[in-house]
Amino acid sequence: MKRQTPAEIYEIRLKGHLDDNWVSWFAGMTITLTEAGDTIVTGPVADQAALHGLLKKVRDLGMPLLSVGHVAAGNVAGSEVNHSTNKENLR
Repeated sequence: MKRQTPAEIYEIRLKGHLDDNWVSWFAGMTITLTEAGDTIVTGPVADQAALHGLLKKVRDLGMPLLSVGHVAAGNVAGSEVNHSTNKENLR
């Protein structure tokens, strides 16, 4: 029997705030809008093909990509929008 490996957690940072109309494109991900005007999309990514699919969505949105980073392996509860106002949450 093949063991299922946990999804890798990635953080994708975009310049500008993602409009609520597009949040459904990132189902299962956490969307954080920072005071600095950026959007951070964080969540589980099954594999490299899924990561490329997310990056294609970012390209299709036309929002400038600031960074992509591997955060950890595991599970993240998703599909929420977090409007960050706490400076500790901002980078």
